Amino acid sequence: MNSSSTPRFISLLTKNTVALILAGGRGSRLKALTDWRAKPGVPFGGKFRIIDFPLSNCVNSGIRRIGVITQYKAHSLLQHLQRGWSFLRGEFNEFVELLPAQQRIQESWYKGTADAVFQNLDILRGYKSEYVLILAGDHIYKQDYGEMLAFHSAHAADMSVACMEVPVEEASAFGVMTVDEHQRVVKFTEKPDVPDEIPGKPGRVMASMGIYVFNSAFLYEQLIRDADDPHSTHDFGKDIIPYLVGRYRVFAHPFEDSCVGRPGSEPYWRDVGTIDAYWEANMEMTKITPFLNLYDEEWPIWTYQEQLPPAKFVFDDETRRGMAVDSLISGGCIISGASVSRSLLFSNVRIHSYAQVDDSVILPNVDIGRHVTLKKVVVDKGCSIPDGMSIGVDPVEDAKRFHVTERGVTLVTPDMLGQEIHHVR
Repeated sequence: MNSSSTPRFISLLTKNTVALILAGGRGSRLKALTDWRAKPGVPFGGKFRIIDFPLSNCVNSGIRRIGVITQYKAHSLLQHLQRGWSFLRGEFNEFVELLPAQQRIQESWYKGTADAVFQNLDILRGYKSEYVLILAGDHIYKQDYGEMLAFHSAHAADMSVACMEVPVEEASAFGVMTVDEHQRVVKFTEKPDVPDEIPGKPGRVMASMGIYVFNSAFLYEQLIRDADDPHSTHDFGKDIIPYLVGRYRVFAHPFEDSCVGRPGSEPYWRDVGTIDAYWEANMEMTKITPFLNLYDEEWPIWTYQEQLPPAKFVFDDETRRGMAVDSLISGGCIISGASVSRSLLFSNVRIHSYAQVDDSVILPNVDIGRHVTLKKVVVDKGCSIPDGMSIGVDPVEDAKRFHVTERGVTLVTPDMLGQEIHHVR
């Protein structure tokens, strides 16, 4: 470890940094799962919300001045942040500050990621930070942002972009970078059809992860310049980065140099932006040794802790045994004479006698009736599955009522079951 990466040096960097988490998006590819909540507020991993991961990365990295920018249907997200992230001490200049769209500078809602930051520019200046770390609020990963800040400082960068290698066939979902031998970005293309492959690594491209470090004064200048550009869409990937590359010092920080995980394991990062990806990432948690280690005491994932009784399994008859195998079962759950395998149950799930749940993700406060069969489903919060119903067995029948993905995952929501839990009329 060189002098620029010593713990004391990194601590000085993180103390002079404010993080902004962009959490205003709907995440439309998650279909009905985001009809009533923003994507960063979607539950994940049995007891967390997606936004808990970038927030925990900040706290664990030593960054304790955090702003969360919200817009779309943010009530449940704001409620979660107020309940679970109020432990930082304002007396020590620590905070998680909520920044909803409020038309502070312009009479319009956020038009893009850069505009969302620009419209909070007066608040941002008031933080008096040397660096600004900009994060997406909708990805699952563990990263030491202090190491990325050390990289940024060591390269005298104006902007640094976290990057990772992805297969070329996935490039159309990312901003793709080309770098020189010093990791300086010489080309950036947002979601290209024909991307530049990494030299010496055919079939691989270097993709932006949507994680940016800016020198604060430089960021403010560029946001004002972009806001005055009538041709801009005011987005970091589409407008800000392409403009900066070739004009200023933009560097690519390899995610593998700052990711937090098991020694020797592949860097873990998931965009759970589709139902299939969401289901798969949750299912990974049920493996014997999952890629994402939630049992790491040195890098914990913080969240709002509900006061719930332990999970309970009752009845031990031959045909009526409460049991779960290769599964994660959260607090408040009762498995009453039912069988659960390779599944993830969030809090307060009740499964009644003779039901069978396989390869499924069950969100909080779901009631599953007697003789129900669920296979490869995602059941949204608050659903009540009637006695005898089978879902995930006949995709043709399921598609008449529920959303069935290309990979055969069935999404079930209260509205699809005719159960109005939001009472808007």
